[in-house]
Amino acid sequence: MSTDDPTGMTDDEKRHDQLTRAPKSDEGDAAPRITTEDRGDGVTRIDVADTAAVRPGKGEPRPAD
Repeated sequence: MSTDDPTGMTDDEKRHDQLTRAPKSDEGDAAPRITTEDRGDGVTRIDVADTAAVRPGKGEPRPAD
């Protein structure tokens, strides 16, 4: 966090606030969607969390309109 940040919030607090501010949002919306692993050799592995509600990919096919 920057010392000149006018909100006085950490980056994690800002993220949580932004993701739970919408009228129909809940705590699950602010849940982590990725996991990181520092392998110690300068490489960081980033994966989609098993608990992520939304995952990248094609998803379900949509019916034609």
